[in-house]
Amino acid sequence: MSSIRSSLLLRRALIADAVCSGTMGIAMLSFAAVLGGELELPARLFAEAGIVLLPFAAFVAFLATRAQPARFAVWTVIVLNLIWAVDSVLLLLTGWVAPNALGYAFIIGQAVIVLIFADLQYLGLRRSAAAAV
Repeated sequence: MSSIRSSLLLRRALIADAVCSGTMGIAMLSFAAVLGGELELPARLFAEAGIVLLPFAAFVAFLATRAQPARFAVWTVIVLNLIWAVDSVLLLLTGWVAPNALGYAFIIGQAVIVLIFADLQYLGLRRSAAAAV
């Protein structure tokens, strides 16, 4: 498995992603019923998303602290972020949920933020040099 020397951009993008994902995971778990009511989305959706975000945040934080993370692991984070963003939009387009306007804004807004993280991580990965073997 090839490792890279993490660029400053990659490290910071991973840290920001880990902090935001962890914070959102805790908030979604703690306030699932409140968020569900305010956004007209199922509370269970928030609780399950929060459960998914916490180990993801821990994994991303672990990668961010490595001087030489595995290239595959960084790509995994990027791909998972892309999947999250696409799934968020599909959630709205398929009609699985019927949120109010604030719910639409929330889902689209968090999808855009996740896409920004994926983009910054990709750019940071490109700036990272291959690690010495």
